Amino acid sequence: MDRAQKEKVVDELGQIFESSGVVVVAQYTGLTVAEMQVLRARMRDAGGAVRVAKNRLAKIALEGKPCESISGLLTGMTVLAYSEDPVAAAKVVDAYAKENQKLVIIGGAMGETALDAAGVSSVAKMPSREELIAQVVSCIGAPASNIAGAIGAPASNIASILTTLEEREAA
Repeated sequence: MDRAQKEKVVDELGQIFESSGVVVVAQYTGLTVAEMQVLRARMRDAGGAVRVAKNRLAKIALEGKPCESISGLLTGMTVLAYSEDPVAAAKVVDAYAKENQKLVIIGGAMGETALDAAGVSSVAKMPSREELIAQVVSCIGAPASNIAGAIGAPASNIASILTTLEEREAA
């Protein structure tokens, strides 16, 4: 790899560290190519990506970035999983690490906050952006359906009272 290629990799990694909601660092010693492809596919489906880069280049790219604190985690065979959604990458990596013991979560970063392995697991348990949006929409929609029910209720009550009165007069 010549100097120009290294500079390009450092720029790409810098953009990843700058724009990602979460970055997860894991060791993948012993992971086969097929197993890594499964991880990449799951991450892609969740809206994230997986990147293997030389630790030295990643450390250079981290300089001055919000998640600079994770540079100490970059030792050995490390893989970076990242996503714009602050929860997606953590969910995928945490689930895959539970399935495959060869992938070991070391830590990560969420913005300027450094995370250890337990922190990444905690982030993975949080609801994703889509789940939060669904919860907010259901909270907003619930009062509207209650209002519609309350508005319709007096009319149905009046109708049932009128029906009862008609039945009494007929009897």
